[in-house]
Amino acid sequence: MNDMKILVVDDEKDMQTLFEQRFRKEIREHEMDFAFANSGEEALGFLNHHVHEAVLILSDINMPGMSGLELLKEIKAKFDHPPPIVMMITAYGDPENYNQAIKLGADDFLTKPIDFPTLKEKLKKLL
Repeated sequence: MNDMKILVVDDEKDMQTLFEQRFRKEIREHEMDFAFANSGEEALGFLNHHVHEAVLILSDINMPGMSGLELLKEIKAKFDHPPPIVMMITAYGDPENYNQAIKLGADDFLTKPIDFPTLKEKLKKLL
């Protein structure tokens, strides 16, 4: 079975460490493979070079520069074969961004702080 490629986009530097700790077993057993981008711009650069690899994108909405919503719009417009699943990470109780992301085609939502057990359940269903 191939690793499920997941691109995590968040300007918080500690997110990478957090994901690598929480998914240590899945990474070691080659169930999931994570890539990290610290900005929307960096994420688009990654996607342009690894177009068929990222099957799932987890993106924070609030980032300096290109926001997660702008990134979502770009992804939905440009990367449709195969279309990646895009989960948006939003601050708790942020209905405006949530509604905007739904309109732009977000597939799912997570709120910060991320509930990793719930996220793992969601990801395992997609494997």
